[in-house]
Amino acid sequence: MPGASSPTVRRRELGARLRALRTEKGWTVEQVAEQLLISPSKVSRLETGQRGASARDIRDLSDLYGLGDDERQRLTDLAAEGKQHAWWQPFSLPYSTYVGLEADATSIRDFGLGLIPGLLQTSDYARAVLEASAANHAPDAVELLIEGRIARQQRVLSGEKSPQFQAILDASVLHRVVGSKATMRRQLQRLLEASELPNVTVRVVPYEAGALPNANNKFIILSFGVLSLPDVVFFEGLTGDLYIERKDDTDIYNAAFRALQRLAASPEETRGIITSIMRSFR
Repeated sequence: MPGASSPTVRRRELGARLRALRTEKGWTVEQVAEQLLISPSKVSRLETGQRGASARDIRDLSDLYGLGDDERQRLTDLAAEGKQHAWWQPFSLPYSTYVGLEADATSIRDFGLGLIPGLLQTSDYARAVLEASAANHAPDAVELLIEGRIARQQRVLSGEKSPQFQAILDASVLHRVVGSKATMRRQLQRLLEASELPNVTVRVVPYEAGALPNANNKFIILSFGVLSLPDVVFFEGLTGDLYIERKDDTDIYNAAFRALQRLAASPEETRGIITSIMRSFR
């Protein structure tokens, strides 16, 4: 897994195991809550990784499910790792849950319909995007968010165990002037440089490819190296982020990404397209 262990993913891994143990017993969330004298919402939050587990939680759940020493220790370790300090916390990122998932992903597939993916943005491009945001960030907050974005790029794309990152961009993303023409020249040059990394693939869907299979929104698919963790599809919204994990739903987005791959230009052709568009920003 890339970089240090992510507490976000460790909580999800613990939750997945707790959910499996409950399912094996044939119990409902309400039945577990009743036996432990806690609320059903707490059981649900533990099983979805939205809440960290205390030592007492692990003890009570282990007793309830009749776990042996090895399994108890595994759950204890996951609970402890889920409470560790994360490197991104000092940046106060509004999408910290996503960053926690991204930090341990083995594969990231990003479809960009309106903007260059955050992992490929230059500082100037990111600044222009944040300044145009409806969230109206204060100047100091903008700079801190940019620092966080650059830190993400270094850790995710250039770490010792970096994930495979595939970016598919609609051609309109390359033509839209964000910031200034000079900003766009540097941004497109950054795309060319990133496309040379062994774990990065950048492809553009040209206008002549026709209608897109997912023309309404941007989405990111995260996959993990742990069999118990399902793919996660992420959407960033104006009023809140959305995470989709149900397999029937993630299968639809995996199919949409494959369809986009069939429409997209090859990586070599994409570099030619980017180079050609760069000339228009001189």
